[in-house]
Amino acid sequence: MLNFDPKTTALVLVDMQNDFLHPDGAYGRAGQKSAEIGTLAPRLKTLADSIRAAGGWIVSTHFTLVPGKNGEPFISPHLKELRPFLTKGDFAPGSFGHELIKELQPADLTVSKVAFSAFYQSRLEWVLNRAGLKTLIFGGIVTNGGVASTLRDAHVRDFHCIVLEDGCAAFSKETHEITIKSLATVSKVASCDDIRIALGSVKNKPISG
Repeated sequence: MLNFDPKTTALVLVDMQNDFLHPDGAYGRAGQKSAEIGTLAPRLKTLADSIRAAGGWIVSTHFTLVPGKNGEPFISPHLKELRPFLTKGDFAPGSFGHELIKELQPADLTVSKVAFSAFYQSRLEWVLNRAGLKTLIFGGIVTNGGVASTLRDAHVRDFHCIVLEDGCAAFSKETHEITIKSLATVSKVASCDDIRIALGSVKNKPISG
């Protein structure tokens, strides 16, 4: 059962950035892609438009490689091992690659992050509370990384969490499905259409259904 007030609800777009998704981004240049990840943008755009129309918020989290001396990025050892192609300029603050993809712009709130969880050493909790947000609907990439980590941290902070089973993706369909199943212990699981149908069923009232 879904139960939320659109006015205090945000669609949290996790890491839907050009460096992950655009052909000219860091991952695109390295040939790192997934069919499932590639299908997310249209579904999330339709849902984002519905949430905006209902008075809800769009929150975008942005994975960031902080530039150090001479612009060389600080890259965690585990990430460097997994993604050796990452280099100077990738995921840099203010860069094209760091931005939310054009299809999903604009976001109402944007938060940079340096780890899987967007709550880790960031201003995310502060801005969510200042905006009066209570319900967070999670979509984006990757399901088993940024989405799962941020959602679990939201759960322990007493936010009402909903994860989009068709609004998230990973580099493996099996990994995505296993993660969604595990997140069902701390979150509601819904489809993008479930949320849109609920939003269309009432106006300016909490949603139950």
